[in-house]
Amino acid sequence: MKNSKQISLTYFCILFLMGVSVSCSNDDNIEALNLAYLNIPDSSFEAILIKTGVDSDGIINQQMLSSDAEEITTLDLSNLEYGAITDLTGIEGFISLTKLIAIQHNIAQIDLSDNLNLDTLSLAGNKLLSIDISNNSKLVLLDLTANEMNSVVGLSELGKLRDLDLSWNYFETFSISSESLQVLHMSNNDLYSLDISSAPNLKNLLLTSNRLQGLEVFSNKKLETLLISDNELQTINLLENHNLTHLYITSNSLDRLNVSFNQNLIDLKVDRNPNLSCIKVLDGQNIPQISKSDHQELNDDCN
Repeated sequence: MKNSKQISLTYFCILFLMGVSVSCSNDDNIEALNLAYLNIPDSSFEAILIKTGVDSDGIINQQMLSSDAEEITTLDLSNLEYGAITDLTGIEGFISLTKLIAIQHNIAQIDLSDNLNLDTLSLAGNKLLSIDISNNSKLVLLDLTANEMNSVVGLSELGKLRDLDLSWNYFETFSISSESLQVLHMSNNDLYSLDISSAPNLKNLLLTSNRLQGLEVFSNKKLETLLISDNELQTINLLENHNLTHLYITSNSLDRLNVSFNQNLIDLKVDRNPNLSCIKVLDGQNIPQISKSDHQELNDDCN
């Protein structure tokens, strides 16, 4: 009887260990399978990947080989032939990606935390409310035009960013600290407050159609282009902006304007400022292109 019990116990232990072994083996296989494939739940996204030869199996099956994604450095998803993309799940597997373009889709959120090599990102014409680009420190160009945004997380981490386009969104206030930024587009927002005092290398600033009553550009001495028409500006100080070549400041509420320190101006638009009758210039200053209202004059004495 004792031997029988020992045999039974031994048999049970062997079965148990075999079960554990099989179970572990199955888990390992599942994990390996998950690593080998990316989940691509959006059929429009996958259709474009197939069309462009990225998804090598050529079948819309909500997955693609991770190895296919890892080789890609540029991904242009602008093709709307297969319908608008709503979900970019799977983009995290494109770890070598340097350029991503996904324009005019219906993307409301995106996780780019694993796309560490991105230097160019264009998501214009989507439905983004916000975006976190804290991990994308190599970004040079960021285009988020025509979304539904009022915030961007992680801009302070982008030490190489040169061109930022946030036009046609819903920003009311905005501030940025960047030594590298040269171009900022924020036209057609709801801006009433903008702080660019910590962006000393800014050259082009586009702010048309906002609600700005004032703008401080004293620290932006490299500014060349300032487009700020259709705001509510009452005054602006341009005494330190000697490199300014283009100034569009129509349809505001200015009652005075001094451009006598802006000797490089070649294009000035000041019309539709009903309270602005005299624009101060330096005696002999030549501005090749000027757009002004009939009641306005350029004079070296506006007292």
